[in-house]
Amino acid sequence: MIITRIRVLITGRVQGVYFRHHTMHKAVELGLKGWVRNRKDGNVEAVFEGAPEQVNEMVHWCRTGPPHANVTDVEENREEPAGETGPFRIKYD
Repeated sequence: MIITRIRVLITGRVQGVYFRHHTMHKAVELGLKGWVRNRKDGNVEAVFEGAPEQVNEMVHWCRTGPPHANVTDVEENREEPAGETGPFRIKYD
């Protein structure tokens, strides 16, 4: 099975609108591994790892996000798969 890994930086009104919570639920629904977190600069960062079609669907979802979010940009960076394990999670660091 081919595994893809993409790190995204999502900018706009993306904190205080349950972006991380909705991202986690969508990623779990798609069977992805990885994490999502708020950054101190007000942006949201996430890593999605899994089948290419599901990863691409997740990145596409991030361009709109949940209700009340106002996404202005999604920066994508492909990375080598890291073998993420466990369920998709919210990081609190």
